[in-house]
Amino acid sequence: MKKVMKWTGIVILAIVLIAGVWVMWNLRDRQRGYEVNMDVKGGAPVLMKAGFSAQPITPEIVDTWEDVDHNAKYEPDKGDIYHDNNHNGRFDAYWIAGFDNRRAANGVHDNVWARAMVLDDGKTRLAVVALDAIGFTHDDIVEARKMIPAEDSIDYAIILSTHDHESYDLLGLWGESMFRNGVNPEMRKYVKQQIVATVTEAVKRLRPAYFVLAQDPAGAASLHMDTRDPIVMDSGLRIMRAVDAQADTTLGTVLSWGNHAETLWSDNLLITSDFPHYWRKYVEEGVYDGDTLVKKGIGGTALFIPGAVGGLMTTRGSEPVKDPFRDTVWVKPTFEKACAEGQTLALLTLDALAQGDTVKKASLSLVAQTIKLPVDNKLFRLGASLGVLDIGMAGWFKKRSEVAAFTLGPATFLAVPGEIYPEIVNGGVEAPQGQDFDIKPIETPPLRELMPGKYKFVMGLANDEIGYIIPKSQWDEKAPYTYGRNKAPYGEENSLGPETAPQLYKAFTGILKELKER
Repeated sequence: MKKVMKWTGIVILAIVLIAGVWVMWNLRDRQRGYEVNMDVKGGAPVLMKAGFSAQPITPEIVDTWEDVDHNAKYEPDKGDIYHDNNHNGRFDAYWIAGFDNRRAANGVHDNVWARAMVLDDGKTRLAVVALDAIGFTHDDIVEARKMIPAEDSIDYAIILSTHDHESYDLLGLWGESMFRNGVNPEMRKYVKQQIVATVTEAVKRLRPAYFVLAQDPAGAASLHMDTRDPIVMDSGLRIMRAVDAQADTTLGTVLSWGNHAETLWSDNLLITSDFPHYWRKYVEEGVYDGDTLVKKGIGGTALFIPGAVGGLMTTRGSEPVKDPFRDTVWVKPTFEKACAEGQTLALLTLDALAQGDTVKKASLSLVAQTIKLPVDNKLFRLGASLGVLDIGMAGWFKKRSEVAAFTLGPATFLAVPGEIYPEIVNGGVEAPQGQDFDIKPIETPPLRELMPGKYKFVMGLANDEIGYIIPKSQWDEKAPYTYGRNKAPYGEENSLGPETAPQLYKAFTGILKELKER
């Protein structure tokens, strides 16, 4: 009996030790010692250079499946079957990110992309890459940066995600179950390679350029909604067009708007870049009503950059979108609805650019800093420990991330590593009755008030995806709930924790102060 107990104890101890080593391995610092601390002051305005490129990051869907109960979840125990089209004896699934687990892709509707803009003022060379993805972690972004060839001479790279809920999982949370990582390692590697390829190609395409800056503050307000009080949105379109100074042709266009790329909602099983596909397409190629050209496109390569999407800003499945050319209102999530949304956004964009401000000469000022944020979310801690959420820790449940901002003439671009609530950006932070912390608003004044220049771009999910960035005075996990709710609001469950917004706000105000004093 004693021998049995002894060996049982040894086995239990061995299991505990193995589990501990496994957890510590999952939580290891993937980028030990990595730190960014940049402070670049722009020189006298000059004729800058700009280059653009687009490289696909689309998977090849080989194995398809039958969704017998049409619930958009691969559930073989309920009769769903897959077709082993490559005859390797397993289901080679690409799990679509966003909404629920088990949403296996059943084909491709349109390409998803890594789209790059490179700016060069002769002193600083900056790359901005937009991925059609739910998000990309800071660890992966650092690895991609390290892969960019030295001869490309990139001083700093901002790599962001469009927060596409109809692309494949690159974070790990949407696999076959909530306990299984949904990332295909080969596709993650491929995305990094394509980031490098699109930056290198954009560098090769650098041309002397001038810029046209424009905005439409309210034209897109009817296309999305705020799903959480207080109702504060980031409805304004902000646009920057780069024009070849010699050929007078478009090199590329930055399109920024605060809305989740999830118009196709949770039942879609086709890989797609959602409404940004149509918006970019129609800005580049022109807006058509059938075969009739309604508004001429401007060419070049368009990048979509999400703004303040926390709250959350969305074209919900029940949210109507008016067709711009006929008496039709699209309500159900369909590609026709996403197309109508893209057409409307393109028309607003092209009209705004026609009234925009031309910037012939400019320079780049840039501030970027590494930060460490506490991971208080218990589910995030568990997911990271189990390896489902593939993020390393730069301390005891502290996550390394990054903030940045740069100016180009009268435009400021603020790089936010997640989904920031619009009230932090545009104003309207409240301290409602029922708040979990009895405090006044901390994240004031609004960030756009602190950003220099006329044109103020917020670049969401930039250099990381940490989840929702919620004003601490609006944090609401415990009853009684704010605004008369009978349950906790959505948001907190997908946030690092209540200290995220105050710490980020402090970091943002610091780097914006440095830019403003120049």
